[in-house]
Amino acid sequence: MTQRVAFVTGAMGGLGTAICQAFAKDGYKVVAAYHPEFDNKDAWLAEMAEAGFKDFGCVAGDVADLAACAAMVTEAEAADGPDDILVNNAGITRDRMFAKMEKDQWDAVISTNLTSLFNMTKQVSAKMAAKGWGRIINISSVNGVKGQAGQSNYSAAKAGVIGFTKALAQELATKGVTVNAIAPGYVATKMVMAIREDILKSIVDTIPMRRLAKPEEMGALCSYLASDLAGYMTGATLNINGGLHFQ
Repeated sequence: MTQRVAFVTGAMGGLGTAICQAFAKDGYKVVAAYHPEFDNKDAWLAEMAEAGFKDFGCVAGDVADLAACAAMVTEAEAADGPDDILVNNAGITRDRMFAKMEKDQWDAVISTNLTSLFNMTKQVSAKMAAKGWGRIINISSVNGVKGQAGQSNYSAAKAGVIGFTKALAQELATKGVTVNAIAPGYVATKMVMAIREDILKSIVDTIPMRRLAKPEEMGALCSYLASDLAGYMTGATLNINGGLHFQ
C-alpha cells in the first residue's frame, strides 16, 4: 500500500507535535504546517530529529487565509502526493470577558479556530471523496462543549467546530471519508506547564482524575481516528477531559 499522507495544522505546538509523532509512528508521511511568523521551525525540527523523527515535511501558511491554505496544500502535494488525513488543529486564544472584548479579538479567534476549517478542508475533501478514502479530524475543546467565562470567542469557535464536523460527516458518509472531532480538556503541553504553579493546581483540582492529559494520549486518539479500524465512526465528538465535563 502507498504510504498515506497526514497533514497537520498548528503542528509545532504541544498538541500538534504529539499528533505528528503519533502519525509518524504509524508509518504515515507527516506534513507539519505552521504559521509563517513561527520563528522556531529549525529548533523544532532538530528536537524532532533528536527524538527519532527525521522525515517531517514542513509548509508555512496562515490557516485564516484561504489562498495561503491552497498554497500550502499545493506545496505538500507536489512533494508527497495527495493528503489522505487532515487534522485541523491550529488555534489561538484572545481571552477577555465579553464586556471588554474588542472586535479584533473576536475576529482573530473565529478566523483561526473556525474559518480555518473551511479554508483547509476545502482543499482536500473533494479529492478524498474522489478516491474513496479520507480522514478529517477537527480539534475542538471542552470549552466548546460547556462554555467558559472569558472565552466567548474561543467557546463559540470551538462549538462551531463540532457543528461543522456533524454536517460535513453527513455529506461525506457515502464517500469513504470520515469526519470527527476531538474535544480535549487541559493537556500537559509546555505552554500549560508554564502556568504559575498555584494557578495550575487550581485547574487540576477541578478535574475528577486530578491530572492533566498527556499529549501522547491526544496523539493516540488521533491515530485511532485516522486508522482503517475507525471507518465506521463519523460525525462524532470524542470528549477526552478526565471527567471534567460530560456531554
